[in-house]
Amino acid sequence: MPVTGRRLVVIFNPVAGSRRPGFLDVVAAAARAEGAGLEIWETGAAGDAERMAMECACAGRADVVVAAGGDGTINEVVNGLAAASRKGARACALGIIPLGTANVLAHELGLSFRAGALGRLLATGAAVAVRAGQANGRLFTMMAGVGMDARVVAGIDPAVKRRLGKGAYALGSLREIMQGPGLDYRVAVTSPDGTVSHHKAASCIICNGHYYGGTFVLAPQARLSDAAFQVVLFQRPGRMAALSYAAAMVLGTIPRRRDVTILPALAVSVEGPAAEPVQGDGDIIAHLPLTVALVGGILPVLAPS
Repeated sequence: MPVTGRRLVVIFNPVAGSRRPGFLDVVAAAARAEGAGLEIWETGAAGDAERMAMECACAGRADVVVAAGGDGTINEVVNGLAAASRKGARACALGIIPLGTANVLAHELGLSFRAGALGRLLATGAAVAVRAGQANGRLFTMMAGVGMDARVVAGIDPAVKRRLGKGAYALGSLREIMQGPGLDYRVAVTSPDGTVSHHKAASCIICNGHYYGGTFVLAPQARLSDAAFQVVLFQRPGRMAALSYAAAMVLGTIPRRRDVTILPALAVSVEGPAAEPVQGDGDIIAHLPLTVALVGGILPVLAPS
């Protein structure tokens, strides 16, 4: 990947961009000042970012495909780049301009949220290796979840999310808590040594990185470069348990709870009510039954060294 004269194609989600008006323009100006060539492709509907990323990579238009949006936009771009790779396209690095509600991957990578620093990174920065997960064939970078968090994501009204940002998730969580006891899921975890253990859980979150929902920490040992997930099993159902889990997440005490089990895993399968939603990187990406595994290849992502 060239350090000078780097070709950038920015796939921009204008809905996410409305939260930081003008930010993309400043990032683009900083990247161009460092000698990068830059095009901006604007999405208009769900699925556009994935299609654009695939077309861009297949056509050899860029050295770096940049996702300018939230974690959902990044997820689409990652899946588009993977589709291009399967078609034999030359690998592109992934760049990120965080414009979303939570920006979990940006926090995990330690990206600056200052426009000038982001522009310089996109134009001249090096890539780090990230291992993605695969949930029923769909890639995710940070996490996949079944249970309360997936039902919250499934119930979010996009218009409310645009107005309230993270507040929409707080309202959705309150709604799910008030609906009462959660469902039981049967979870099979394949550990790094190949042994399989079986569990019941009220919720299950498969973590590829240690941040969740912004900068909350669920699995302190999880890292994007590791060849294993950390599986977080919430074992108690019901309203009071859900409230206490939410409080523990804010306080950072989830890993110390006796009713939460955290396990390293190479693969995970989850069974439960048919067609229950599965969230990945903050969007619904699959439905039960679920099979999750690490993908074999490495995704190069621009990040501070």
